Amino acid sequence: MDMGIKGRRALVFGGSRGMGRATAQCLAGEGVLVTIAARNPETLKAAAADITAATGAPVSYVVADITQEAGRAAALAACPHPDILINNADGPKPGDFRHVERDEWIAAIDSMMLGPIAMIRAVVDGMMERKFGRIVNISSRSVKSPQGEMPLSNSARLGLVGFVAGLSRQTVRHNVTINNLLPGVFATDAQKNHILGMLDETGKTYEQLWEERGRGNPAGRFGRAEEAGAYITFICSDHAGYITGQNLMIDGGGYAGTF
Repeated sequence: MDMGIKGRRALVFGGSRGMGRATAQCLAGEGVLVTIAARNPETLKAAAADITAATGAPVSYVVADITQEAGRAAALAACPHPDILINNADGPKPGDFRHVERDEWIAAIDSMMLGPIAMIRAVVDGMMERKFGRIVNISSRSVKSPQGEMPLSNSARLGLVGFVAGLSRQTVRHNVTINNLLPGVFATDAQKNHILGMLDETGKTYEQLWEERGRGNPAGRFGRAEEAGAYITFICSDHAGYITGQNLMIDGGGYAGTF
């Protein structure tokens, strides 16, 4: 299927690793002009080169922190007037909320709520004027299935989802959609860091927890970043203009609810 987005411009935060990188590669393969943004210049440079080698499409990159005004400005300078925006930031380490300090709460809200909202604010009016826009926030299954060890993620990500629920109903008549992707367990660096943060609490080894989390999913495995990238690419396609304000699970059946 032709996604109908060849020649569109995409700004992908967190585009140097994991699901962000997989999304950038999928979009580039569809002929989208992709700019990836992240904080590590070496990782960014390598990712851009690898995506170009894999797709034959030029990929630009910019060092930018979504939580900082200067970082958001740098990203928009590198990719002015994007047609596609992917908001994506690392989640915090697991832990007991009793041990979380105020500055950690503020940092989580900046990363998982206020930073993405600021980016949406910066691009959404231009998208509506041009009559095309696709915004996807890579969030977490914790939005629908809160995890006790993830108080920061449970809270901050839910705030972003609530914001999107209202705005997305105002933009869709202008062919601008805003959706949230809710991944379950994926074989990415973020999952590795999550498991490392659980070692002291569980008393188990890294290898034990990794095997248990993959095998315990109904699919019997972790998700692959490429699966998320393909899903996001469809949501960003010309065919998905009737999908907005949705929290889209991609978790191998891990969420057991009917709704």
